[in-house]
Amino acid sequence: MSLIDGILLTLLNTVACLALPKLLATLSAKSQNTSPSLSTAISKDSNSEIPSFS
Repeated sequence: MSLIDGILLTLLNTVACLALPKLLATLSAKSQNTSPSLSTAISKDSNSEIPSFS
């Protein structure tokens, strides 16, 4: 492997490591917006009368 091949692979890996997390974050944000989360449903119900122990 020549020096140029090593540099190109390093640059390719750098771009992949920077771009893939952003891509995955946008895909997961889109999927979370389409389906209601369980925590949202629980938080709406849990607001009714919280018992006080004091």
